[in-house]
Amino acid sequence: MTRFQLLQLLISQARANGFEFRKWYTGSLGLPWQNSHHAVEMVSAEKRYYALLFSHEFASTFWKGGELMTFQVPTQTFTRRMADGTIGTVKRKAYTRRSTRDDAWRYHLRELAVSDEPLRYIRRFLRVEDELEDEAAPAVAVNQNKK
Repeated sequence: MTRFQLLQLLISQARANGFEFRKWYTGSLGLPWQNSHHAVEMVSAEKRYYALLFSHEFASTFWKGGELMTFQVPTQTFTRRMADGTIGTVKRKAYTRRSTRDDAWRYHLRELAVSDEPLRYIRRFLRVEDELEDEAAPAVAVNQNKK
């Protein structure tokens, strides 16, 4: 999948959730609107897609509020006063947390910012045909083994 195709899918998913791409394009990039195909080409060129990915307007519509999200809470070490009055060090292991939040997009923006490849991170949230075909094939094999 090319960068152009990936951006088309990302924008179309965000538009389905209420993102106004034309308004964002003319307002944020300051470029004149010709058509959506040309706009996606311009965003794809010269790494302008970073402006799109890290836009609060885009992120808040791409990741809808209230959806279930899974994230990793890192290992924590801190000091606190214990019951006997001494200061002790508390070490907590990393764990996986699942929750629904209205501002899930803020979490994903932070993860996107620390990611080595932001496009690869955000691609995980798209459902594309090649993934659907790959998932359907094992299900057929399992059903044939049951006969």
